[in-house]
This record gives sequence, structure tokens and C-alpha cells, in this order.
Amino acid sequence: MSTLTHFQIFDLLNRPKPLWLVKIDFSELVLLSVDLSNCNLSFANLTRTDLNWANLMDANLTKANLTLANLFEANLSLANLTGVNLSRANLTRANLAKCEMTEAVLVEANLSRANLSKANLIKTNLSAAILTRADLSKANCSGSNFSHADLFKANLFEANLSYADFKNANLAGADLSGANLKGADLIGADLTDADLTDTILPDNLIK
Repeated sequence: MSTLTHFQIFDLLNRPKPLWLVKIDFSELVLLSVDLSNCNLSFANLTRTDLNWANLMDANLTKANLTLANLFEANLSLANLTGVNLSRANLTRANLAKCEMTEAVLVEANLSRANLSKANLIKTNLSAAILTRADLSKANCSGSNFSHADLFKANLFEANLSYADFKNANLAGADLSGANLKGADLIGADLTDADLTDTILPDNLIK
């Protein structure tokens, strides 16, 4: 992990993009509205970094550490977040459309009203995450962990939720129309007023 002074970091960020920022330590910095689009931030340390309104479109954040990072309304569309750690991060209203999040860790992350449409969330850990009114339409969440997550009124239209873990999750009012829940674990899940039109349900729920 490369440790730079604040002056060196801000000098680096003002250079022509895209930037190579692999393994750089940005922890606890305030980088409001920073433009890091198309930059390589793989394995970077962004713990507790303030990235409100940041532009991270098409950035490479593979296995970066963003624990407790603030990404309110950040643009992460098309970003590579494979294996990233976003535990307890604030992603309220963030744009994560079409991003790659295979095996990412988002335990207790706040994704309320976030856009995750068509994102790849295979085997992602979203245990106890807040996803109220989030848009996961047509996302691939196969094998993901949503146990104890709050998905109140979330949009899961035509999402692939096969073999996902929804134990004790809140799916009240969620749009699950056309979603694939084959093999999913819904033990203890709240499906009150959820839209199950044309939903592929687990075998133990099919009457």
C-alpha cells in the first residue's frame, strides 16, 4: 500500500486521466465530487473516504477497501467492483447500473434508492444491508446473501435471484414480478404486499 502526503495525492488527482492509483492509500480523505472515472483503483484503501457525488464511472475498484466510505449519489455505473469491501458504506442514491460486483462485500451498507439495474451481483454479500426502494431490476443476484436485508418496496423486476439467501429479509411491497427465485431461501422473509406476478418461486412455495 502506497502512502502519500495530501499534497502528493491532490497533485496526482489533478493530472490527466485515466490515472493508475493501484494500492494507493486514500483513507479518511475528503474527495467531494472528485472525478475518478476510468481510473484504476484496484486494491486501493478508501476506508472512511468521503466520496459524495464522486464520478467513478467505469473505474476499476477490484478488491479495493471502501469500508465506511461515503458515496452518497456517487456515479459508479459500469465500474468493476469485483471483490470490493463496501461494508457499512453509504451508497444512498448511488448509481451502480451495469456495474460488476461479483463476490463484493456490502454487509450493513446503505443502498437506499440506489440504482443497481442490470448490475452483476453474483455471490455478493448484502447481509443486513439497507435496500429500501433500491432498483435491482434485471440484476443478476444469483447466490447472493440478502439475509436480514431491508428491501422494502425495492424494484426486483425480472432480477435473477436464484439460490439467493433471503432469510429474515424484508421484502414487503417489493416488485418481484418476473423475477427468478428458483432455489432461493425465503425462510422468515416478509413478502407482505410483494408483487409476485410471473415470479419463478422456490419449489417449497409453489402450491
